Amino acid sequence: MSYIICLLPGDGIGQEVIPAARAALIATGLRCRFVEADIGWACFQRRGTALPNETLTAVRQADVTLLGAVGSPSHRVTGYRSPVVGLRQALDLYACVRPVRTPPLEGQRPGIDMVVIRENSEGLYAGGEEVTGAPDDRRAVAHRIITSHGSRRIAQFALDYAQHHRRQRVTLVHKANVLRESCGLFRETVLAVFAGQVGTNPVVVDELLVDTAAYHMVRSPERFDVIVTTNLFGDILSDAASAWGGGLGLAASANIGAERAVFEPVHGSAPDIAGRGIANPLAAISAAALLLDYLGETSRGDRLRTAVDAALRAGIHTPDLGGAATTAEVLAFVITHLTEENSAMTCPECEATLTLPADLIEGEIVPCPDCGAELEVTSTSPVQLQLAPMVEEDWGE
Repeated sequence: MSYIICLLPGDGIGQEVIPAARAALIATGLRCRFVEADIGWACFQRRGTALPNETLTAVRQADVTLLGAVGSPSHRVTGYRSPVVGLRQALDLYACVRPVRTPPLEGQRPGIDMVVIRENSEGLYAGGEEVTGAPDDRRAVAHRIITSHGSRRIAQFALDYAQHHRRQRVTLVHKANVLRESCGLFRETVLAVFAGQVGTNPVVVDELLVDTAAYHMVRSPERFDVIVTTNLFGDILSDAASAWGGGLGLAASANIGAERAVFEPVHGSAPDIAGRGIANPLAAISAAALLLDYLGETSRGDRLRTAVDAALRAGIHTPDLGGAATTAEVLAFVITHLTEENSAMTCPECEATLTLPADLIEGEIVPCPDCGAELEVTSTSPVQLQLAPMVEEDWGE
């Protein structure tokens, strides 16, 4: 199957890390076609809009979208609105998914493997703000919108995610003891969804006040499996959690709706290092791995994650991780790992994608993890491994 992937490099280092992620996707052997569109602060300065209509059209026509980074003005600019928020609202990307796990770096805390799921379409970020009063006595008001519909679908998303990924527990984070109506509605709705589970092995749900959750994020992050929460709380907690995953330079997220999904590195546009060739591409490559998961190309996604981990273990680090490697050098290592140390093949029985080491020998038997078929290695070409189903001999009665 071939896919259309829309690339939105955006501002600053987005122009450097998205081409790197594109190259990594190609190296996995994915059949796809890329289209590129404009977004961000530089786009606004050129065209008077940070999110042109043709960009939205390109995103809607693509199967998936990979976003780089978006800058913003340091002061209020008439007509400028966050294109990231605009993109989420236009496509109804209601679920933000941020995985965080212990990276293979020295000095990292072991045992961390959590996912923060944030409601992306409501809350303080979607309600709008207004300022009233005289210039010397102004009053600013932000509107926080929480609905049963929004709460129910993010709860169902979190439950489905936990079940699909065999997660054991979902922690509901809120502040219903103070925000009794808005957080109260969110809490009540989420708990009702989890109470309606069927089956013999339900996902456990517990709950924490957001301040208590922040405390545990610092003191005992291993306790978290999946977190589900509202927009603002999820934004803050997921960024805090990224410190346990090696920092924002390694963090990736998925913004998912009913019909479309946008994937992005979490870092910003970093104008101070843009154009110097030292931007860390691993977060964008990790975002590409999430993109592959969404497409059902999980074997290819796993290969990308393995290549990222290999780069970290090998000390191929850009300056943000204390190293001296360039963007190009990190990418070269990842692509070498993908093309030389692994060979992705298709099972001739079920057509599942297989990930194989390069040191196989001719005649070796490899089981397909999807269908269980026994496959024989009939060639060990350095370009591609040829697999064939084992032929059973008929020994008679």
